[in-house]
Amino acid sequence: MSNRIDARFNELARERRTGFIAYITAGDPQPSLTAPLVLEIEKRGADFIELGVPFSDPLADGAVNQRAAERALAHGVDVRRVFGIVTKIRKSSEIPIIIFTYLNPVLSYGYARFARDAARAGVDGILSLDLPPEEAARYEAELARRGVNGIFIIAPTTPADRMKLIARHARGFIYYVSRTGVTGVRAHLAAELAHRLRLVRRMTHTPIAVGFGISTAAHVRAVARLADAVVVGSALVSEIEHHREKSDLVTRVGEKVAQLTAPLRTGGRGRAQEVNDR
Repeated sequence: MSNRIDARFNELARERRTGFIAYITAGDPQPSLTAPLVLEIEKRGADFIELGVPFSDPLADGAVNQRAAERALAHGVDVRRVFGIVTKIRKSSEIPIIIFTYLNPVLSYGYARFARDAARAGVDGILSLDLPPEEAARYEAELARRGVNGIFIIAPTTPADRMKLIARHARGFIYYVSRTGVTGVRAHLAAELAHRLRLVRRMTHTPIAVGFGISTAAHVRAVARLADAVVVGSALVSEIEHHREKSDLVTRVGEKVAQLTAPLRTGGRGRAQEVNDR
């Protein structure tokens, strides 16, 4: 069963280019703006969209993303409405869409129903942050039955044997967390990032996306030499927050994406170099 995530990574590999994954919270600052934001972000250079399901107890999210979730929850955005937003996006775009969520909303919705409605809406992958692979058998089976990729996270503190386990379960790509702590803008990337990514590379051929703390074009350029995709979230969510009352919000966010993706349009791709370093 074809999947837009797999197809896009294959395209990126052929083009020897690193992809850009843009995260925003679905329904922030209001539900009617999410689809226009996604379409503008795609037009400005994003290869994938990660839509956060607003949740009241987002353990891995920093203050910026928490406030975005609160704004979306205030508009009554839940899993069902997120799928409705994806359905609306699919009328105009085939960009790969990943749902970023915690397990609680998935459990509440029900594994089978969640996988079915995600697939029907046009979702390509689910990143359930707090679901360990040891307890994911039924979840993975339901997603696989619907052709939706189950994406897992590797953290800087993940030991090598657990990296191997996660790599065996990951579909679509592995999300590597660039540093310890919660989401949010940071001045510097972790010094050990390159070393850690080389360890993961030795265990899998699944593409690796790096996120958490990447907020500038310089960060994007640096990570692009190491990863198959770069994830930027808080910097975009912060842009939405600062301009949420302005009529040109969508354009301003698009301009931010254009700034961040500029290094990927002019630079090469790092994976081949890393593979050769094995």
